[in-house]
Amino acid sequence: MNYFVKTDINEILNSLSDELRHLINRKVLLAGGNGFLGRYFIEIINEFNLNNKDKIILTSVDNYISSSKSNIPSKKLNKISLIDGNICDVNFVKKLGVFDIIINAAGIASPFYYRSKPLETLDVAVQGTRNLLNLARLNNCKFIFFSSSEIYGDPDPTKIPIQESYRGNVSTIGPRACYDESKRLGETLCYIFKQYFGTHTNIIRPFNIFGPGMLEEDYRVMPNFAANIVSNRNLKLYGDASQTRTFCYITDAMNGFFKVICNGVAGEPYNIGTQEPEINVMELADLFLKISDSKSLKDIIEYPDSYPGDEPMRRCPDIKKAKLQLNYAPKVELEDGINRFLNWAKDNYSNKI
Repeated sequence: MNYFVKTDINEILNSLSDELRHLINRKVLLAGGNGFLGRYFIEIINEFNLNNKDKIILTSVDNYISSSKSNIPSKKLNKISLIDGNICDVNFVKKLGVFDIIINAAGIASPFYYRSKPLETLDVAVQGTRNLLNLARLNNCKFIFFSSSEIYGDPDPTKIPIQESYRGNVSTIGPRACYDESKRLGETLCYIFKQYFGTHTNIIRPFNIFGPGMLEEDYRVMPNFAANIVSNRNLKLYGDASQTRTFCYITDAMNGFFKVICNGVAGEPYNIGTQEPEINVMELADLFLKISDSKSLKDIIEYPDSYPGDEPMRRCPDIKKAKLQLNYAPKVELEDGINRFLNWAKDNYSNKI
């Protein structure tokens, strides 16, 4: 599989020239480097290193619990090391070395997978995060934690779009609690290390990021719809399809992530996503069918046993803080993003699900 679209990577590199130069000669540790977002970090930094005399020194760690080693980049990597290991193992983390920036993008983000691996999902967001925070404290370095929009739970409609100050409405008991609550506790650990040890921490809360590189077996709505379109199957819509979301294309997301990493105010969380359009799943399905000119139909079905059904009814970020503090401004319209994603999926999905 070709995980990236060259024009997307170039678009990201062109938009991040200042941020990437800020990282030159820095030693960066990336946890979760073989995940959807992690692979983009590696690709972007590698392309930067290949085209610049001065380099960013990256060490990527993954234990491949929710990804395959077949996804590991086969191309030559420049000043990038890939390590097989588990950040939940404190002795492993202690031996990783000295770094200037630690990025914890490790996690089991797909509901299909964290439903089947709830304890592993808890461990990586809590114990893994604590181990990496201890390493950041000892190195006196910056720590970036990839949280989730799920920490807001099912929000009060009067609080939408959701600001970072919203405290959330999350169940501690239920099929999503292992992910939601572990991410919330990971954020609490970041707060503690900032307040008590002076560690520079930032929290990133991504809102429904999508694009090339999402695995066909991810089972979230975007790859599900794309895989069904590609194979001329009907689109399966869970529940009553009235849940609403905003969706952010990967180029805009990576732009926001690097801005937080390089310029985030210490101790602050940032929503990264797009604020509009907020559309429901039925409207999203119609958009896929329109863009693809597909003859597929829509099937509304009950939530399968493998997929947790207590999902938030709405998810829409307020991104004013990232705009004001970081000059973050998403540019890719939803239809354009879906079109790019579908064109990639036609060449890379195998029609096996």
